[in-house]
Amino acid sequence: MKLLYLANARVPSEKANALQIVQNCEAFAEAGAEVTLWAARRFNPPALRGVRDVWAHYGVRRCFRLRRLPCLDLMPLVPGRSDWPARLIFYLQYATFILSALVGLAFTRADLIYSRDEQTLLVLSLFKPRRRLVYEAHQRAQGRLGRWLQRQVVRRAGTIVTVTARLAVDLTALGADPGRVLVAHDGVRRARFAGLPDRAAARAALGWPPGSFIIGYVGQLRTMGMDKGAAALVEAAARLEGAALALVGGPAAAAEALRARWLALGRPADRFVYAGQVAPERVPLHLAALDVGVLPFPWTEHFAYYASPLKLFEYMAAGCAVVASDLPSLAEVVEDGETALLTPPGDVAALAAALRRLQADPALTARLAANAQARALAAYTWDARARAILDRAAAALNRPTGTSG
Repeated sequence: MKLLYLANARVPSEKANALQIVQNCEAFAEAGAEVTLWAARRFNPPALRGVRDVWAHYGVRRCFRLRRLPCLDLMPLVPGRSDWPARLIFYLQYATFILSALVGLAFTRADLIYSRDEQTLLVLSLFKPRRRLVYEAHQRAQGRLGRWLQRQVVRRAGTIVTVTARLAVDLTALGADPGRVLVAHDGVRRARFAGLPDRAAARAALGWPPGSFIIGYVGQLRTMGMDKGAAALVEAAARLEGAALALVGGPAAAAEALRARWLALGRPADRFVYAGQVAPERVPLHLAALDVGVLPFPWTEHFAYYASPLKLFEYMAAGCAVVASDLPSLAEVVEDGETALLTPPGDVAALAAALRRLQADPALTARLAANAQARALAAYTWDARARAILDRAAAALNRPTGTSG
């Protein structure tokens, strides 16, 4: 089976979506598909321009092909802006990417065309058999135009993959055939977490405080313009004597603001560790050095119902105890008291209490970490996810035209 993955994304990127896409392409290939990733040829920040080997950068096998599709990318001219010139430049980039995909597909055969991009799939549905289209949805679209676009795609795609159960319900309400919808949470690459050093060795390799109780947050500090709760984590961690806080990710300006807050709360400078943006293959080492991995998300519609954060599954796979906001999307994956401690979103006192409880009870910390790791490696691997998606997509390909389900 030939699978073509279309991604109007920067690959590589500092964002988690590129890591998820690349790891999924590897998993689809290892599940037996012949995979080619078509990614947009877009401008990257200086730190990533030197990456020539995407497979090595992400620590995956070179078992799929990568092709760069030309597009008109003027986004660096309007970084972070949301006014009409920025929107116009965004739409121009998207349109030229879709045009390149259409030209390429005129000379390429694929059994499945897979994408997270609604705009791309909607245009392709006008030219390609819809049973061949696979739509992976990560959020419910906002706004009248966005909702209309998503409604058209879920009614046309042969297979729809959602990363949370609530998103599956919402897309069904938009008109998706329930028989074509598969809930498939994000996950981990099992090999990425094999053979990790123990906590002491990981800390020695990184130069982190050897005897501290280290609370960690890994990933971008903001997403889609939304705060991810890092300020609440700083406030909570500062209430624990003898604890250190480690941040891995960025942007650096946001991390520096959090460092300033840590110092303003009277905490020692050497107990705030900022690793910056690290290469993906080094992330597991940083995770292995943590006692606790935290997801302090505030309550928003996105975080509550549609988030399937890679960091959750990677905390689990690395053997970290997990403390997370008690949100429906996260509670689909972890259970309070068994594989994590869940606290009310935005409640600094409750978050601090959960962290203090783990600091005082190493046996509880070890039990939660072991349970979470076993759960992640048994139920949330990219390999298992890829097989389930390919099975569902193959059923759609073989379904007689005009039938539902």
